[in-house]
Amino acid sequence: MNEASQEFTCQLTDLTQTEALGEALGAQLKAGDLVILTGALGAGKTTLTQSLGVGLNVREGIISPTFVLARQHPSLADGPTLIHVDAYRLKDQNDVDTLDLESTLTESVTVVEWGLGKVEHLSDSRLEITLDREVNAIAVENPWEESEEELDEPREFTLKAIGPRWDSQSFALLKDNLRSAITAQPTGEKHA
Repeated sequence: MNEASQEFTCQLTDLTQTEALGEALGAQLKAGDLVILTGALGAGKTTLTQSLGVGLNVREGIISPTFVLARQHPSLADGPTLIHVDAYRLKDQNDVDTLDLESTLTESVTVVEWGLGKVEHLSDSRLEITLDREVNAIAVENPWEESEEELDEPREFTLKAIGPRWDSQSFALLKDNLRSAITAQPTGEKHA
């Protein structure tokens, strides 16, 4: 099936811009949104999810759900819950279905690390995000934890918006807000 999609790519020079972009993206998400994160170990997927959580105004304490597979982070206001999934150890769509994500999908924002090729069936609309570290990036010391040094490296951020939720007007607004967040955040300063 050939799905219509729109893309946005930018360079994130450091951790500060990654956090600012994640927070801006989180502020644009609403209940029912599905976000699929792709990137090598240490690319910043969990850090991006933490920033999404700030933008969504959910309870702090977002960590990789590698061993529990999924974690819920309730809203601190009247927004949606964040469901954070790590599909690394899941083989396929059938394994994903055992998590019963469909039962929370409509009232939550669902973010799935390593979900490409496994969770697209959950929604007709989604954001697919890829984080690529620079070619000359330092080797990842511990692949299950992202160190501050690894996170502060430049990376390429690519967002593909698919489905009716992300029509041209919604996507243009999202893209403008992400660009503004990146340019408003001076590099080298810690994002609050």
